[in-house]
Amino acid sequence: MRHFINLKDIPSKDLRKIIIDAKKRKNHRKALSTLEVDKGAPLKGKMLVQMFEKPSSRTRISFYLAIKQLGGGTLTLRSNELHLGQGGESIADTAKILSTYADGFMLRTDNDKKIDEFKKYLKIPIINGLSPESHPTQILSDVFTVEEILKKPISKLKISWVGDSNNVLDSLIAASVKFSFKLSIGCPKKFEPGKKIKQWVKKNKKKIHIYNDPKKAVLNADVIFADKVISLNDKVDKKKKLQYFKKFKINKKLVSYAKKKCIFLHCLPRGNEVHDEIFLGKNSYVWQQALNRVHVQKSILLYCFGKLR
Repeated sequence: MRHFINLKDIPSKDLRKIIIDAKKRKNHRKALSTLEVDKGAPLKGKMLVQMFEKPSSRTRISFYLAIKQLGGGTLTLRSNELHLGQGGESIADTAKILSTYADGFMLRTDNDKKIDEFKKYLKIPIINGLSPESHPTQILSDVFTVEEILKKPISKLKISWVGDSNNVLDSLIAASVKFSFKLSIGCPKKFEPGKKIKQWVKKNKKKIHIYNDPKKAVLNADVIFADKVISLNDKVDKKKKLQYFKKFKINKKLVSYAKKKCIFLHCLPRGNEVHDEIFLGKNSYVWQQALNRVHVQKSILLYCFGKLR
């Protein structure tokens, strides 16, 4: 049994195995319809419970399709539908019940400590579908997408991030260490990555490049990543925060500093941090990026269930 909580804690060789498996599975599905099961139905009879404490579109749908295509089933719950939310049942007791009924548990939460608490008592794998510190399934899928489009190992590419420092960026930073790629971050001084993730990078004898000028961050980039500047639960003065990011809009002029064939990726949903000419342009692969969540999450499930080929 393996958990999938934070890229920082997963060996690089295991992350690479997941990506290799996802590539094979995507190729094998070309002739199959959406709900047809993969050959061999590797997770036949298995049940994944998903619990969402935060809204979700792509994570919810992609995990539903992932377990279904592997031959298993899923039950999706909100925390307020459980005694955990309304009746005051402890995480320990909820974890024991989940371990009795299900084979795996995917949690999207606003509290990293809750994931750690569940991990302590669960006898089944837990997958982090997003937490304040990490969005590992998103970023591993993004690594897959970059290599699929550019036909090169990500270690040979220059990756740029323009925008706020958040859980998605923290996972991208973790990926830069695990996959050994150059990462340049463009953000206002006030919104640089936190001390905790910087110290982890240093501890692993790696380096990330942080610029308060977006042009320097995207210079000669092969890939530009972005995310919404104002997230759903951002407890800040939104107007004031947006003022800091006025010079960090991803537009044609900014992208001109990157390589000519630089691709654009965005984990969605989007705000006004990127212009339509880029988001809907020929070098944007945001829809392919979203679809790839299904393929990579299938391989993550197999990894957690001990059935990765």
